[in-house]
Amino acid sequence: MIRKLLLPRRRLLAVAAAGTGLAGLRVEPGAAQSSRIITSHGIAIHGEPAYPADAKNFAYVNPQAPKGGTVRYAARGTFDSFNPFIVKGSIAAGIGQLWERLVEGSGDEAASEYGLLAESLEYPEDRSWIAFTLRGNARWHDGKPVTPEDVVFSFDILKSKGRPVYGLYWADVTRAEIVGPNKVRFAFKGGQNRELPVIIGQLEILPKHYWSSREFDRTTLEVPVGSGPYRVDSFEPGRFIQYRLDPSYWGKDLWLKVGRNNFDLVRYEYYRDGNVIFEAFKAGEVELRQENIARNWVTGYDFPAVKNGQVKRDEIKHEVPTGMQCFAFNTRREMFRDRRVREALGLMFDFEWTRKNLFFDLYKRTRSFFSNSELASSGLPSAEELKLLEPLRTKVPAEVFEKEFVPFVTDGSGSNREGARRALALLKEAGWEVKGGKLTNAKSGQPLSLELLLNDSTFERIALPYKQSLERIGVEMRVRTVDSAQYERRTDDFDFDMIIETFPQSLSPGNEQREYWGTSAATSKGSRNSIGIQDPAIDALIEAVIAAPDRPELLTACHALDRVLLWHHFVVPNWHDDIARVAYWNRFSRPEKTARYSPVALDTWWIDPAKDKALARPGNKG
Repeated sequence: MIRKLLLPRRRLLAVAAAGTGLAGLRVEPGAAQSSRIITSHGIAIHGEPAYPADAKNFAYVNPQAPKGGTVRYAARGTFDSFNPFIVKGSIAAGIGQLWERLVEGSGDEAASEYGLLAESLEYPEDRSWIAFTLRGNARWHDGKPVTPEDVVFSFDILKSKGRPVYGLYWADVTRAEIVGPNKVRFAFKGGQNRELPVIIGQLEILPKHYWSSREFDRTTLEVPVGSGPYRVDSFEPGRFIQYRLDPSYWGKDLWLKVGRNNFDLVRYEYYRDGNVIFEAFKAGEVELRQENIARNWVTGYDFPAVKNGQVKRDEIKHEVPTGMQCFAFNTRREMFRDRRVREALGLMFDFEWTRKNLFFDLYKRTRSFFSNSELASSGLPSAEELKLLEPLRTKVPAEVFEKEFVPFVTDGSGSNREGARRALALLKEAGWEVKGGKLTNAKSGQPLSLELLLNDSTFERIALPYKQSLERIGVEMRVRTVDSAQYERRTDDFDFDMIIETFPQSLSPGNEQREYWGTSAATSKGSRNSIGIQDPAIDALIEAVIAAPDRPELLTACHALDRVLLWHHFVVPNWHDDIARVAYWNRFSRPEKTARYSPVALDTWWIDPAKDKALARPGNKG
């Protein structure tokens, strides 16, 4: 991923893997069926949670995993803030682990959450509200208890002063109120939104007593007070930040924490760019990395430590929705408002040549905003989809009803003549013509010139061939790589022509779709609607996704939304894979069972004493 944004991201979830989940669930009859109150240890968007109330641990952890040792990861750029909840600042890597949520998801279920700070959950069958009863032993790092006042404060301050995503994500939450000595209740607007009771539990809870004497909307390097398993141990901006496992962490014996958070120290070393990070890994200064560069995976791991077994490489098959990575157009720019222009520029990206020459035949072309999942559209719209799409027929591209979306396929030779021919025809229709070797607007006489903004030099090797391809049809594209702080400022302000963007997805899409494609997000600085989409038809389909009462209708709504987004050509799809590639110095072990939708799950790894003893120390790594 290129753009780094700390916000309440949805957990990657999956279908229920074990049991009925009914143990610990109580239904209280009322005057009418819709008023029955359900009390439980967990909640699912559709169906029931898989793990019972008396569960001992998640199925994908090692409950006997030893604790101890230090793990060193890499981070890029620098940081100047420990406040990840506002738009301002460059956020320290790993800082989000300081705060706990009311609930926590599992890595092998589709849409289930279990009480973390909350001991129990109550909600009516119509899901018009939800109440959380806090655990009596939940504590902040300074020893003070986590209170209902903290929960209400967190909701109010994040919606009023936090990143725009909070207001969009919880737009249908009308209020938070204290309804008991240790209980908070959230009320929702009318309408269908089965997801709200689940995602409101993902609210990060902040200490009111800490923030009452501080300005929330300012960057800060004052070590914050949290409630999570780790505390900030030491740091130096631009060089490192280190977290220490809190031996008095209140939740260490909870069943959903068993076998997790196994390192005593978690350290992030900061480096200038991706190439330097890889060299640091080879030298043993970084010990574990997820590899997302095909060239490195195929040709880079030929150093002595790999050959003698000191460094291991794992390929982990997964079922995680991979969402959309893409070249994203900023449609706030006049030149990108015409769909034909966007489609033409997309035709000039030669993925087949890129895959063969730069990716060593790894990766697959992305053809959906919900790639690698059943949420992705295919073929023509089903009868169920047409019920959603027909009322919007005059407001969406005609191809939505007529064709399956398939990105243009080249012959891989690098010439892409057919793509250029089709692109120039589209551009001519849109009022552009080549004059003196430059693509020029027939009315204004202005050339089509754009800047691709990057924050990682690794992507230059992908961008430069694309730049050369565009030059063949007279388009000038400048490739500019900036540091992470400048990149974040410019993208938060939508001050760019094109970026490489990612839109991650879970198996249960919902309210976050407003943040990605919703009209209200298009003008909210710092939102994830980097494309600038303002389209009533897309807004309607987003609401259909959110209101889906069951899994089949959710799939239908996602398929319909996917088609419309694709045929608008808002982006040039990149690539994805269903394999997670991890390289590490051979001092770590991980559970035998892999979570279907959280394949790497580094918080379940541990330092193996025998492997650690056998591994040569840094300086002796051959």
